Amino acid sequence: MALNPASHNPTGEKTGPVSGDPPPVSSEITAALLGNENKDLLGQNEGGQGVGDEKKGEKMKTEKELERERKKAEKAKKFAEKQSKTIHSNSTPTTSKTREKKAKAEAAAKEEALPEYVEETPPGQKKILKPLDDQYHKAYVPKVVESGWYAWWEKEGFFKPEFNKGGEVKKEGYFSIAEPPPNVTGALHMGHAVTNALQDSLIRWNRMQGKTTLWLPGCDHAGISTQSVVETMLWRREQKTRYDIGREKLTEIIWEWKEDYHQKINNALRRMGGSFDWTREAFTMDKNLSAAVVETFVRLHDEGIIYRANRLVNFCVKLNTSLSNLEVDNKELEGRTLIDVPGYDKKIEFGVLTHFQYEIEGSDERIEVATTRPETMLGDTAVAVNPKDERYKHLIGRYAQHPFLERLMPIIADDFVDVEFGTGAVKITPAHSFEDFTIGQRHKLEFINIMNDDGTMNHNTGKFNGVKRFDARYGVVAALKEKGLYVKWENNPMKVPICSRSKDVIEPIMKPQWWMRMRELADAATDAVRDGKIKIRPESAEKSYYRWMEGINDWCLSRQLWWGHQAPAYHVEVDGKPSDQSDGNSWIVARTKEEAEVKAGKKYPGKSIKLERDPDVLDTWFSSGLWPFSTLGWPNKTHELESLYPTSLLETGWDILFFWVARMIMLGIKMTGQVPFTEVYCHSLVRDSEGRKMSKSLGNVIDPLDVMEGIDLQALHDKLKVGNLDPKEIANATKFQKSSFPNGIPECGADALRFSLVAYTTGGGDIAFDIRVMHGYRRFCNKIYQATKYVLGKLSSDFTPQPTIAKTGHESLAERWILHKLTIAAKEINEALSNRQFSDASSVAYQYWYTNLCDVYIENSKSLIQEGTESERRSATDTLYTALEGGLTMIHPFMPFLTEELWQRLPRRPGDETRSIVIAKYPTYTPSHDDPASEEAYELLLAVSKGIRSLMGEYSIKEAGILSIHLSTPTAHQTCLAQAKSIRSLSGKGIDKITILAPQDPTPTGCVVFAVSSSAAVFLHVKGRIDIDAEIEKAKVKLARANEGARKQKAILEDEAYREKVREELQLVERRKLADLEAEVRIYEDSIAQFERLKLS
Repeated sequence: MALNPASHNPTGEKTGPVSGDPPPVSSEITAALLGNENKDLLGQNEGGQGVGDEKKGEKMKTEKELERERKKAEKAKKFAEKQSKTIHSNSTPTTSKTREKKAKAEAAAKEEALPEYVEETPPGQKKILKPLDDQYHKAYVPKVVESGWYAWWEKEGFFKPEFNKGGEVKKEGYFSIAEPPPNVTGALHMGHAVTNALQDSLIRWNRMQGKTTLWLPGCDHAGISTQSVVETMLWRREQKTRYDIGREKLTEIIWEWKEDYHQKINNALRRMGGSFDWTREAFTMDKNLSAAVVETFVRLHDEGIIYRANRLVNFCVKLNTSLSNLEVDNKELEGRTLIDVPGYDKKIEFGVLTHFQYEIEGSDERIEVATTRPETMLGDTAVAVNPKDERYKHLIGRYAQHPFLERLMPIIADDFVDVEFGTGAVKITPAHSFEDFTIGQRHKLEFINIMNDDGTMNHNTGKFNGVKRFDARYGVVAALKEKGLYVKWENNPMKVPICSRSKDVIEPIMKPQWWMRMRELADAATDAVRDGKIKIRPESAEKSYYRWMEGINDWCLSRQLWWGHQAPAYHVEVDGKPSDQSDGNSWIVARTKEEAEVKAGKKYPGKSIKLERDPDVLDTWFSSGLWPFSTLGWPNKTHELESLYPTSLLETGWDILFFWVARMIMLGIKMTGQVPFTEVYCHSLVRDSEGRKMSKSLGNVIDPLDVMEGIDLQALHDKLKVGNLDPKEIANATKFQKSSFPNGIPECGADALRFSLVAYTTGGGDIAFDIRVMHGYRRFCNKIYQATKYVLGKLSSDFTPQPTIAKTGHESLAERWILHKLTIAAKEINEALSNRQFSDASSVAYQYWYTNLCDVYIENSKSLIQEGTESERRSATDTLYTALEGGLTMIHPFMPFLTEELWQRLPRRPGDETRSIVIAKYPTYTPSHDDPASEEAYELLLAVSKGIRSLMGEYSIKEAGILSIHLSTPTAHQTCLAQAKSIRSLSGKGIDKITILAPQDPTPTGCVVFAVSSSAAVFLHVKGRIDIDAEIEKAKVKLARANEGARKQKAILEDEAYREKVREELQLVERRKLADLEAEVRIYEDSIAQFERLKLS
């Protein structure tokens, strides 16, 4: 039986609040949203408007304008009430539009006055559904609809993978995703929201197809990011560094921080509706995942893939650690620029090329060089020139004298040097430049480190020992001037490497670290993609993958941090003698200290051995690279690993394709012998409405919770103060928030947020975030909500649906049409999701709901249900149920909360004991519903009725409308004759008579015309009611437009290249367009001729 039947809103009254601009998803959807601004959300139209008649060029109103209108309407209402007391009873009645504005204002006021909603359902129990006429359920309110469901889903185990009795995956197959783990450093952002919207859509879609499905959640310990945040917090609160409290205490504080923010992240993921199996949640520093890290390190070291070496690294002085390239931002400068650097009171100069000279030993000659980092000349060990440069050939093999140190530097010849650039002579600092490092190795130069880890110059710099690096920069320039060796400075466009965490300037420094050889692993990973074992989408991402893998370098694994996986390596001191830290032979790598002692004893029998574990931790990406298989239990052989690995999909942003995705592929193949996943989908990056990358310091990082639940402007400002931003950054961020969110962020709900992000994902460029898009999709949710309310209101209390969706044979043309649209939509959405065409999939669902179900079928079903025979009413109701049920299950992967709330209110088909829409069957293509003939026939009716409404509206005919429909083909004629009642129903009010004309009938006179297609035209009798000369001019404009359209269409079809490349079925569509345009030309020519005859009569 039907649950909670509810009556539909009064005719002409909008079914929900309208706020914000519509989502710019596709031209069709945009047009629909723009055009429906003044429509009832079930498709009921104001007078003079028709379904599908868009208001061209109408500017959408802002939230401020809408708020002003609401207040204005409220004032008007009060004024009218006051006036009504003194105005005579026969005064002019209030117009329908005024009444509608009053009703809207009253509804808005009531909604504002509602007390805070409190969910009465005990957590974990099935939601208690309240009647739809309850004060909280009359209109769509996201927090009301979305409450109560998630805890029940989770408790019922709907998100756990289902296996057969024997433990095998189901016959439909399996679909598994290991969630890209968010960093445990704080709140989620919109990038996480995109990832989760897309992944959960696929997970829910596959689950509804009957597959064994697993979406495994987890968090990343995010070594440098987390430690950086906690250290900054520690300094601001207590003015202490990590060295003040020690490793053990700092780690303890970070664990506490982790527990707090980990829970916040999980709560946000639940709030978004993510259907994770929380019983399998992972954390990169869990016991098993830590064991996987150790096992991988040991095995790869034993194979010689991991090794110890003293090489250049990106070093952050403020964080006191080496960094990966991902953690370095390159700041582009056009020339001389002063930059804030941590630890300095004044800004430091960059973007300058400083020229100076070295004296040649034993002569009066000098050689001029240039550098952007003058302080590094203290570590110069050579000057390089091109062997073909005639200016310097005589100096090759001689030495330059360092002006401040007792150091002679050879002048070497190297083809690397560009003769045309600068002076043609290059200073070489092998220990502090990535370019010079290679040259230094090639020429066996001396590598001299000139910097301490705290950013001060060391004992190798003479009088500059102990001086801070950028103070030394200015000191070196001053000293060069004193010696007469300074030449000049000039502007120099350049990139300055900046630590993304601390904003410190990165220094290339030599450090003994653990490294991984990558070439062999990269070749295997490249072959896996080339051979089709892994599919990378979109194609541009695959090309980037190949490019990065071809230029891969060895990977520095060591980080000078305390939070993370400590390297399972032990430095050996034999018989009390110190050994070289960079020498791999003086290290023992083992799973435990006990195992290390055994290995050391075998390596140094009879010796006195002391082991000291490497204090460094491993790069976070090392543990993340094991994520797909370590989360399933590796290195243990678990049921999940054997059943659900390789995982099905890795969905992430393209910006970490190399840093994370490629490493997972390399390590997965190496450690398990299988690819870690069979598909990679790289989504676009979310940028703000101005196209900028999202950054906390800019204030444009959006918390998905704020979009779902709404937040006022002051609360947004307050959130900036909670983090680690400095006062300047807070001021800039506050300014951005004021300009972008002057009224705060309106409540949009999880379903609208998810759907908009899916709709954004085209596989193309980056996403320009706009909160108005999210709020626009809240209106779409309201449309679905109100449509379902209407249908429930039409189901009797004893209504029982048909056992299946099969046709009964009693369906009207309109019913056959909507069933055709449903099965085609199911076919297209399944194909789109299979091909990861997310935007297309959302567009199909949107068009089915908005254009087909609400605006057309529900409208036409009203006359069938109200005026039809008992058999017609039953058939129309059955079809209405099927169309709604199919629509809800179709859109469920994108909108889980709304669809569950509504689906649970529908009566079940006989024998259907499905407990939740989460595990309901997803719609599939039904061949018996595919009915192109009914589609063509019904859309002729829709086009004809649109033409009628358009003419009635254009000529302001409110009553006594006399119309003729002239059909050019027998089939079209028969269709319209048989469906005359439907045409009348769909065409609106004010019509006295509609005449259906056969092909052989003469064209009616005294009429204006609407060209429907090549097979139909609508004529409205207007003789005596219009200005004929004005109509002739109108018709001429339309004729010119039709002629131009036909000319362009004909040019397309006559193009030989087009005929060769385009499929025949597509060409047929274009030929039909041409036929329609040519028919328009004939119709308007005839219309003009008629008007000319009217002038003469």
